[in-house]
Amino acid sequence: MRKTIFAGTVLALAAALVMWLSAAFDLELESVVLLGTAVGAVVALVPDRTPLARFLGFAAGFLAAWVGYFVRAALLPDTAGGRAVAVGLILLLCVAVVAASLGRLPLWSSLLGAAALAGGYEYTYAAAPPEVASTSVSAATSLLFCLAVGYLVAAMVAPPDGAAPSRRTRDEDLENTSFDDLMEKTK
Repeated sequence: MRKTIFAGTVLALAAALVMWLSAAFDLELESVVLLGTAVGAVVALVPDRTPLARFLGFAAGFLAAWVGYFVRAALLPDTAGGRAVAVGLILLLCVAVVAASLGRLPLWSSLLGAAALAGGYEYTYAAAPPEVASTSVSAATSLLFCLAVGYLVAAMVAPPDGAAPSRRTRDEDLENTSFDDLMEKTK
């Protein structure tokens, strides 16, 4: 419990520092600091697959959402139907990436990547869809900076031994454990 509180406190301090530096240097990160640092920490902390697999899944979802915004601006009408097609396309791209990786990349991290870009960019996109080429780069770099801060802080302060083993590991451990061993562990 102490490790969790420590990791959360350090993450909060890092996010507050990024917010303060953003205001001091007019970096305009304020709208994505909480989203970015929190999502970056989630990618670092969830004990599912390797850190590289989590990162690649996240990056794939982020890129899928980015492609979705370009498709939406270029080909789809700015209506509820156009937005629905774009959302469906983005989610199908996330699923396709996971399927192409034969399940090596986690679907949750791909979905999280798509949601992160949408959460950090939708408002800006809606204000000026034709400017997607310039506004999306600005939004993506701001968000990715905050994501990197959250990821790095969480990865550095959260000890690997505090992470729960994956379900696959626990199931394998149970299969290789005798009844007597289990009874001994419960004492």
